[in-house]
Amino acid sequence: MSEDDDSRKDAGRDESITARLERDPANAEAKLDRGLDESMDASDPPSTSQPKSNDAPPASSGYDEDAERKLQQEKSA
Repeated sequence: MSEDDDSRKDAGRDESITARLERDPANAEAKLDRGLDESMDASDPPSTSQPKSNDAPPASSGYDEDAERKLQQEKSA
């Protein structure tokens, strides 16, 4: 192999994962598979494998729902 051949550096993508997500976007197993497919060996685990209690931002994030709503209203006015 020549030094310019990068084909060994890319494991490729599993196109069946994309098809499964198109059929069922809420499929947790397909989401995990996509995260694993896109991750690099020895990297942090994909975010879909992290424990999660709900979709609300953590209190420490500084997110203020009322302030954000007011900003959106001002922008649309």
